[in-house]
Order: sequence, then structure tokens, then C-alpha cells
Amino acid sequence: MSYGGYGGSRGGSNGYDFGRDSQSRGKYSSGYSNGYDNLCGYAGGQGYGEGGGGNVNGFSGGSYGGGNGYGSGGQGGDRMSNLGAGLKQQHWDLNNLPKFEKSFYKEDPLVSSRSEADVIKFRNQHGISVQGRDVPRPVETFDEAGFPAYVMSEVKAQGFPAPTAIQSQGWPMALSGRDVVGIAETGSGKTLTYCLPAIVHINAQPLLAPGDGPIVLVLAPTRELAVQIQQEITKFGKSSRIRNTCVYGGVPKGGQIRDLAKGVEVCIATPGRLIDMLESGKTNLRRVTYLVLDEADRMLDMGFEPQIRKILGQIRPDRQTCMWSATWPKEVRALASDYLNDFIQVNIGSMELSANHRITQIVEVVSEFEKRDKMTKHLEKIMEDKDNKILIFTGTKRVADDITRFLRQDGWPALSIHGDKQQNERDWVLNEFKTGKSPIMVATDVASRGIGMIETPFPCTATASRLHSSALLSTLTRSPDCVNLPGLFRVFWFSFIGCLGSSVKHNSCCTYVRNITHVLNYDYPNNSEDYIHRIGRTGRAGAKGTAITFFTTDNQKQARDLVAVLTEAKQQIDPRLAEMTRYGGGGGGGGRYGGGGYRGGRGGGRGGGRW
Repeated sequence: MSYGGYGGSRGGSNGYDFGRDSQSRGKYSSGYSNGYDNLCGYAGGQGYGEGGGGNVNGFSGGSYGGGNGYGSGGQGGDRMSNLGAGLKQQHWDLNNLPKFEKSFYKEDPLVSSRSEADVIKFRNQHGISVQGRDVPRPVETFDEAGFPAYVMSEVKAQGFPAPTAIQSQGWPMALSGRDVVGIAETGSGKTLTYCLPAIVHINAQPLLAPGDGPIVLVLAPTRELAVQIQQEITKFGKSSRIRNTCVYGGVPKGGQIRDLAKGVEVCIATPGRLIDMLESGKTNLRRVTYLVLDEADRMLDMGFEPQIRKILGQIRPDRQTCMWSATWPKEVRALASDYLNDFIQVNIGSMELSANHRITQIVEVVSEFEKRDKMTKHLEKIMEDKDNKILIFTGTKRVADDITRFLRQDGWPALSIHGDKQQNERDWVLNEFKTGKSPIMVATDVASRGIGMIETPFPCTATASRLHSSALLSTLTRSPDCVNLPGLFRVFWFSFIGCLGSSVKHNSCCTYVRNITHVLNYDYPNNSEDYIHRIGRTGRAGAKGTAITFFTTDNQKQARDLVAVLTEAKQQIDPRLAEMTRYGGGGGGGGRYGGGGYRGGRGGGRGGGRW
């Protein structure tokens, strides 16, 4: 298979020029043509070459055409200053608030029949530890979780053999109605752990009335993770006709405002854009009774704590709150202490900072000027297998663009993603990476959150879109009486029609990225927690992965923590790295669940393309 080259012209039927001359710079000689613009309904676009200050991805910067729903580009990212200043202070009188149901768990007889020794053995085998009062026993099968049939049918369609460790213990905890803290590594199945109980919770509540806000609110640190969560909610909630929207910055607000005005049971949001919507009166949180803080540690690392506290102040205090995190530093503990009531906690894995043991970790001590050559040598080996995908992390946006430009000039199929990219370009880059058209992606930490979701065989939301566009459903759902349909009828009807077209699978729409085989840390992150998050983009859902890390003397203060992570995972340690631990200090060692401590290249090209 030959990828050929992106041709020298800006035209072409699809923006690509496979197999033809690619001039002196190989595959990415002159960028993308307006074939992408035409495909997306954009007007006036033109591809950029590598010279003259063009977009490093070759992404066309033409003006927006009609019919694409994006408008004119809209807002930038979430504003961090003065967010929430316009929110009114809420005063809650619990005696006068409407009552709601949040306890749904009934222990299966098989679970009840197990001895305490059996429960302890199961938890030990799966690295499960729990804290708190009256923590429910774990379940060992999907059926033991006690989900209603309309939820179980969706779960079993995925073909998973058994619940993951966090699901086995987390489902009974979340279904019990208690406040929950869950600590588990990236890729452990946390999203499904709170999504399914959320669906059960919604179906037990009164239907939304005009002007009501969501019943379930999920806060996430980045738009990429928010969209990934939305995909799971859509997949498992469609049989109950549960509506959702994703509210995040970097895109125009119009579509999000329309969704909120129509009414949604689930709102997945980044803190900044949600506060914007609350301040402008586009939604409210009066109906929220199930709150999720996903990747709470990352949200605090990114400076969202003031915004999170303002948002939580807008929600009734007797809600159920589920907080999920990969680590348990003191800042997250403080947030849980302030806003969770008598919570129960589940930890998966070691109580120390640890990496996924399915990931082979290779750490090379290098100088700054050696990085590009070493990166190229690794790529030559990795890209021998055309199915491989590699995610390269840099410390800054500038370095991300510089590295991408260097790789493209050298003939490599690389694209970059970071916070300065417009949302439509970020979506396009992710799709190019996911489909393997550009199997090398360069990213910063913030932009990478949410990358790595595993593709499943279940039909995607495109099927649901066709159903909702049908004449019958259009008449039904647009009727003024639609909101008054009994919940049981909604479940039955949408379970019945949900099977239509269920054999259709839309790979390009369903998920973000499947099977990232390699991660390369071009720049080492600021702390070992971020290192764990980065390499966790590979080795997901039982697969194996490889993480390559460049470590310089400038990173010396992180050496001790890194060596501890490598030692725990039984990885080889470069003697020069071990030597650095003598002089480099360290993070202060609270570990994953404890206290402090964490807070140019070759020119020229290879005509005709490398592939």
C-alpha cells in the first residue's frame, strides 16, 4: 500500500493526490486542497503549503459556507476571568424542595449469598479497595448489577465479557444513591460506570417541563472528553429517548442554546461555557439531581476550581454527586470534603502513583538537540506497520507546530492539535488520525484529553438521526403533547424502533480514536501524574501499548517520581536516569492518593512520499 503524496495542486476531486508526484517535500508537499472545503460545505477555502506562514496542518482557512451550522466561527475558548460573577447566590430550603428518588440498587441474591471471604478475594484479585460506611458488595456479572432490561440490552450488545473492576464496584455504589468517589486509571471504564446509573436515575424522575434545565450534569475538563462522554450517553440512552447536549467553548453557541431551550435530560459541559450559559439565562440547574465530576484532578490542574465551586452552588445540596479521578491529591480531597455528603470511595489499583502495566515504558535520557533525530528513528520503526498510530506530546503549542512542520517536511503523515486550533480543525485532525489517514498526531496535554476511546460494534448516533428524521417520529416528537408521554411508553416505543437500521455501523462518526499503539513524550510533562495520563492514551481496554519518553537534565527534579513509576511497573531504567535521582530531588512523594509534591532538525524532503 502506498499513500503516495499530496499533490502540488490545490485542486483535485478530494484534496488528495495519491500516487502522483509530490514535489520535493514528499507526502505533504503543498497541503490540502479545497476538496475538504467542498466536502464540509465551506466556501472560499484554499489549501496551504509549508511556506509563507500557512496553517501547519494544511487545514483550509476559507470562510464558512452555508448549511453547515457553524455560523462565522463564534467564540474562542472558555473565559477564565470573572466567570460566574453574574450568578445569583442560591438559598436552598430542603423542606420545600420537590422530593426525588435516587436509590435504585437491590442486591442480587447471588451477590448476597457470597461469603465475606469471597468478597475480599474478588476485590483483592481485581485491585479494588473501598472506604466509607456500608459500601455495597461488588457484582461479578452484568446481570448482577440489576439494571433494567432496556439498559441491559444495550450493554450486552457491546459484547463485553464482564464488568471492569471499577464497574463491578462502582455500579452498586452509584445505583445506591450515595455520593461516590472513584479513583481509577484512564481507560478503566469509568465513563460507563456513571452513565448507566444516570440513565436509570433519569427514568425515575418526572418528565421535564418547559423551562426546566437538565436532570443530569456531567462536568469535564475539555471539549474532547465532553464529546466522548456524549457519545456514550447517546448510545446507551437512546432506548429511553433521553436527550442530551454537549456544552463547550471554542464553537458558536447557537446550536447549544437551541438544545438547552428544547430541553435535555443530560448536559455534558466544560465549566467555562456552562457558566456562560447560566449567566446569560440560557439554562438553569434547578432540576439537577445527579451530578458527575469527571477527571476532577485534571479540572483542578487546569484552574477550574473556582468555576466548579460556583456551579455546584447552583445545584440543590441533596443531589447525588459522583466524582471520578485518576489521582487523589489534596485539592481533590478538599473538593470532595466540601461538596460530597457521607461519600463512599472505591480505588482501583495500587495506592501509589502507578501506570498501566500493559504499557511498555521506554525512557531515554537525551539532550534537547538530539530529540528530533531520535524521534525520526523511532518513527521509522513504528511506521513499518501501517496499522500503528502514534500520539506525540509536546510541552507547548509552539513546539507542537514546529515538530509537525518538521515531520511533514520530512515526508511524515503528521498533524497537530492544540488549544489555539479552531474546533472544526480539531475535529478534522482527530478524524484524520482516527481513520489512519494521518497516523501521527502531535498534541499538547489539554488538547489530548478524551483521545483514545475504543470503537465498539454498536450502531452510532447516525442511525438515531435517521430515525428522528422519519415522518412518523417527527410527528410524534414535535407534537405539543410529546413531553407528556408516559415514561413507560417512551421506553417501550424507543426500544421498539431502536432496532431499525441497527446493522448499520458508521465508523467515521461513532468514536474518536481506536488503537493508539504508541505514545511519544517529546517533552516530559510537569509532573508524574501528567505522565500517567499521557501514556494512558495507549494500552486501553485490554490492549498493549508502548510509551517512549525523552528525558533531559532540565527534567531532573522529576527523576525520582518517574523512577518510582517505572519500578512499580517493572520496567527497565536507564542508568543515567537512576543517577539523576541522587541529585534531582523529587515530588515529595504523596503519590497517587497522597499529599503534596505534584502541583531545528534536518531540512529537505523525500520526493514521492515516505509511504
